[in-house]
Amino acid sequence: MDVDDLDHDPIAQFLAWYEVAGLEGTVCLATAGADGAPDARMVLLKGVDDRGFAFYTNEASAKGAQIAANPRAALVFHWSPRQVRVRGRVEAVDDAEADAYWSTRPRGAQLGAWASRQSSVIASRIELEARLAEVAARFSGDVPVPRPPYWRGYRVVPDEIEFWHHRDDRLHDRVFYRRVDGTWSRARLSP
Repeated sequence: MDVDDLDHDPIAQFLAWYEVAGLEGTVCLATAGADGAPDARMVLLKGVDDRGFAFYTNEASAKGAQIAANPRAALVFHWSPRQVRVRGRVEAVDDAEADAYWSTRPRGAQLGAWASRQSSVIASRIELEARLAEVAARFSGDVPVPRPPYWRGYRVVPDEIEFWHHRDDRLHDRVFYRRVDGTWSRARLSP
């Protein structure tokens, strides 16, 4: 992999690799709270375009609280023999975009978002199932399930994107993009 083999636009390059990989949208999201302690978990990528990489969650969850305290994040996509690393600031997607995505979610997932107080301690699975039953009764029949006010989308707006391709003997190919004043530069990194 040579620098000149990659698209000048790292989002276009990401989409090309992503399409070839045929991924389901799982990505490792790393955040840190006000205390600076790192945290990571897998989330579902629900959109990528020139604005960045979008995912959705409960803003009262651990990741939501960390993003509120420290609105920067990193993403790692991995599929052998490649990985893509992304770092940047995090912004909320607007309500119209969140509502549009919410409307595509299966009804069960919508009800689950209302029933779960994500990341909070619960006494048992029975407690969660009881909440789900309450929510299902509240939105019974054909009543549309509205998006909860605490459920939102976030977008990692990349400042840096690195493309990594495995090579034998740890001589991996690494190409690093950095955005400065809206323009992307790129360079090869030593493995």
